[in-house]
Amino acid sequence: MVMQTPFCLPTIPGENPMKYLSVAALTLALLGGCATVTAQSPASMSNGVLVGPNGMTLYTFDRDAEGKSACNGPCAANWPPLMASDTDKASGDYTVIARDDGKKQWALKGKPLYYWSKDAKPGDKTGDGFNKVWQLARP
Repeated sequence: MVMQTPFCLPTIPGENPMKYLSVAALTLALLGGCATVTAQSPASMSNGVLVGPNGMTLYTFDRDAEGKSACNGPCAANWPPLMASDTDKASGDYTVIARDDGKKQWALKGKPLYYWSKDAKPGDKTGDGFNKVWQLARP
């Protein structure tokens, strides 16, 4: 026989309805934790290189110092940074660095990450080796 409690939770005689609430709360907490981990990763792998959330190829700049972007102004117009929000936090090998303009950018192992404005579609890698200082970002 199943009975209803005043809170509309089905109960089985002799069972504690709070047990079901505890299991539901634990399940939601675990699923919420998984979503947080996924949201923290600013890049993923595709065909052996890193790509941003939009699927476009990411690059590194040989002239950057660890944790510091040397690509600003017109350079950043051609090589848009992989921007981070004010609430983004470092996760694993990914860190958030401050740019000269005060905005935030993602970096991998201390190397700032960029897109190339001439890549037209996901999978394009036309910036690799550009001026011998731009490289495909790899983990």
